[in-house]
Amino acid sequence: MSGREAGKSRLLEGRAALVTGAAKRIGRTLALALAGEGARVAVHHHRSAEEAEETARLAGNGARTFRADLSSVAEAEGLAEDVHRAFGRIDVVIHNAALFGRTPFGETTERDWDRFHAVNLKAPFFLSQAAAARMGEGSILFIADVCALDPWPGYLAYGATKAGLIHLTRGLARALAPRIRVNAILPGPILPSEPEGAESLDEAVARTLLKRRGDPSDIASAALFLTAEACYVTGAVLPVDGGRHLGSR
Repeated sequence: MSGREAGKSRLLEGRAALVTGAAKRIGRTLALALAGEGARVAVHHHRSAEEAEETARLAGNGARTFRADLSSVAEAEGLAEDVHRAFGRIDVVIHNAALFGRTPFGETTERDWDRFHAVNLKAPFFLSQAAAARMGEGSILFIADVCALDPWPGYLAYGATKAGLIHLTRGLARALAPRIRVNAILPGPILPSEPEGAESLDEAVARTLLKRRGDPSDIASAALFLTAEACYVTGAVLPVDGGRHLGSR
């Protein structure tokens, strides 16, 4: 029960939570953490059906998988409808799914720009809009990135989308108050990025103040705090990055 004392009620008992990109990596850790606190979890995926089924199996508690191509607004909106129909409610939405990759200035194409924005920024907006219309009191959480505060020249399209999520966090916190709280997490170096490999992670770790990589459980702990415990927190942007946003000493 996520480390809680025996006999205590779980934080999300009876709630329904949607986690996008929940088939593997940090998304899986988030889904399992929410399930461990009693939530029925909607495990979203695009092409990772087997991994998503494994996440749902590990989560238990009535977890189900949902496929959607988030580059399509219609499918993003349909995802909210499908989850609400399946569970009868939506209480928590965690926007974790994202595209990541290099787009150096001078080499970035319009297609590159549109592809990153479609999944990383447009989809979270329209999915939030569709989910909020079906939520009572609840919580929306964006998984952004520390590069939203400290731009990386080789990843400008990706970084611009993550900076946009900070704006959405603050804007939606105002638009949806007092019914729905909206917050964001800015992860630092946690896992090697799939296209870049461990060397770039080592370089990122060297620029943190704590001089060590984080763990997916660090993101999950922050997510549980913001979605389930921090009832007087909205519009917050929380770096979970070992101090990387402050720069190395």
